Amino acid sequence: MLRFSKRLYSEFPKHQSLFNRLGLEFENNGVYNGKWSGSQIVESVNPVTNQVIGKVRVGTPKDVQETLDIIEDIKPMWRERGEIVRQMRVALDELKEPLGQLVSLEMGKIYAEGLGEVQEYIDICDYALGLSRSFGGQVIPSERPGHFMMEQWNPLGTVGVISAFNFPVAVYGWNSALGLVCGNAMLWKGAPTTNLTSVAVTKILADVLEANKLPGALCSMVLGGADVGEAISRSKQVDLVSFTGSTAVGRKVGEIVQSRFGKVLLELGGNNCIIVMEDADLDLAVRSVLFAAVGTAGQRCTTTRRLLVHERIYDDFIDRLVKAYGHVKVGDPLQEGILCGPLHTKQAVEHYKKGLESVKQQNGKILYGAGNFVVPTITQIDPSAPVVQHEIFVPILHTFKFKTLEEAIKINNAVPQGLSSSMFTKDMSNVFKWTGPNGSDCGIVNVNIPTNGAEIGGAFGGNKETGWGRESGSDSWKQYMRQQSCTINYSGALPLAQGIKFE
Repeated sequence: MLRFSKRLYSEFPKHQSLFNRLGLEFENNGVYNGKWSGSQIVESVNPVTNQVIGKVRVGTPKDVQETLDIIEDIKPMWRERGEIVRQMRVALDELKEPLGQLVSLEMGKIYAEGLGEVQEYIDICDYALGLSRSFGGQVIPSERPGHFMMEQWNPLGTVGVISAFNFPVAVYGWNSALGLVCGNAMLWKGAPTTNLTSVAVTKILADVLEANKLPGALCSMVLGGADVGEAISRSKQVDLVSFTGSTAVGRKVGEIVQSRFGKVLLELGGNNCIIVMEDADLDLAVRSVLFAAVGTAGQRCTTTRRLLVHERIYDDFIDRLVKAYGHVKVGDPLQEGILCGPLHTKQAVEHYKKGLESVKQQNGKILYGAGNFVVPTITQIDPSAPVVQHEIFVPILHTFKFKTLEEAIKINNAVPQGLSSSMFTKDMSNVFKWTGPNGSDCGIVNVNIPTNGAEIGGAFGGNKETGWGRESGSDSWKQYMRQQSCTINYSGALPLAQGIKFE
């Protein structure tokens, strides 16, 4: 929801030195296509205090169309892909600390996580730089004499990125670094509640492009509400729409893009599960669950929402986990020692409260936490309860007992989502059952590590209602290119495939 300008009080003076380092002012333009513009003013607030920290003039569907028309004209100029992304990496690194602070200030995650998110963008730039010199196609043996057959990869053209509030830097970073080295122009709509971060990132990238006398529109941005996102999704000038957000909105985006036979990359909801076997290293498992369930105040797509503990160790494990939760400091994410910041919006606070009420109504127990305050909470409830089937984007961890691995896998796979999962065990037979064809049905299947904190080298994404999209490493770069099979006849004759005679 857009927050239009109403408030009189502002925290901007308190944070002005930070804003100055990033080229931000109290009021900023939220449309960039080689030049900056914007129209209606939307406030950005500090979720710790709900006070205004700055304002952004957002765009409209008309701005989307004008920007796409500019992109159409400048796309042929995009050639020096790897070198430009390298320079972007350097520029991001130089401003890593203030950008990480802005993420903490505007989104609400602790500073270490804000800094880590910017580092993730830097790392994916490194990855993309190496990839720019090693895109692999295949040479395929032709069944016809005097013919050469190969696989070719070429740019799609324009990639539209619609990203979410919880990772206001990294998600665009995954898409833009790979999208750019694959030869595409980018059009970004960041989340309406993290507009300042989107502007700051775009300023960094625009400076690099302009310093190299390249059109700034190669990294265009149109901030705004749902109408801007819909305009990007509907436009035939956008070859790929990469959307990160809820399953409900992602379903609509997918239907719109598919209706025009466009290409879509969806990263949607997760309902992630950790299984703790009887033989697990309990200290390791407790620390992992704590980070996976509490980090980012439960607002990661890979946050652990469900915890399955073998019945023989359940009581001992939950006792340890409750004690660990008791040491978590909740507060201002920019203060040292804080491990859990605020929920991002007042609406999220209401979701938290309603989630706990649903647990109680569905015969569950609150093992740690309270409904009057937004503190990381542990419940005990039936795994088939309706509240368990859907992701609540807050720090609520549902716990269950199980007897056998087969039962645990069945529970893990029973929800509609399929993003991330993890098991803690020392038994290698458990490992291979868990990672095998009858194991977890998620896109990310871990052993003895949390469900969150994915490395950039692997493909990131999930199955089922998570959307089947893949970003970051492995062969995710193929999402941003068009595949072509090329056959070249140098024989002077015309033999046909499958031995067909047509004379």
